[in-house]
Amino acid sequence: MLELNRVNSYYGRIHVLRDVSLRVGAGQIVTLLGANGAGKTTTLRTIVGLNRSAANDIRFEGEPLGAIAPYRIVERGIAMVPERREIFPEMTVLENLELGAYRRRDPVGVAADLERVYTMFPALAERRGQAGGTLSGGQQQMLALGRALMSRPRLLLLDEPTLGLAPLLVGEIFATLTRLHGEGLTILLIEQNANQALGISSYGYILENGAVVLEGESARLRDNPSVRASYLGAA
Repeated sequence: MLELNRVNSYYGRIHVLRDVSLRVGAGQIVTLLGANGAGKTTTLRTIVGLNRSAANDIRFEGEPLGAIAPYRIVERGIAMVPERREIFPEMTVLENLELGAYRRRDPVGVAADLERVYTMFPALAERRGQAGGTLSGGQQQMLALGRALMSRPRLLLLDEPTLGLAPLLVGEIFATLTRLHGEGLTILLIEQNANQALGISSYGYILENGAVVLEGESARLRDNPSVRASYLGAA
């Protein structure tokens, strides 16, 4: 479904991504691991067009994304939940969710998806008229995820969805991702809880200094001594 072939990306003269190649097959959950500053967020931003790669080397469902505006990439079926949520704090829960569907022209489908989000996250339904900035951290993460789902994506990119959340909420987020995957959604996941991320994914990549240094089936990565020492807290 998604293919990156030797992607390079820069911030000014700073070379951030160095020949990054990865694939996400339809129906997969793929995990992207790495230390802070490894290039994980830049990878997602480059996929959705917020950063530009140095060549036309990203394809989604066989079609290149290199010269396409970010909103067109959303229309093609890719949605991103950014790190730290980035909801609109002065807007209501409902308005935030409606923004996720701003490019859609199917009001009946939008209404159905809105009810689906409310069913998935009852706390949002209860607070639909409340300003997003007044929600708890966990509720804001639900709102960011619900907003992304309102675009009806086929590929969902998530950047640290459990960052700063209490353990109970972390479990709820992972349960929601498992449910979405069961419904057929394809997911590329950046996550600090490496053990849980590898537990729900089928394949993983590890980035260091902007380059892929290791990849493989998630179960094998969990058993890899260097991965266990660096990311799973095991000797």
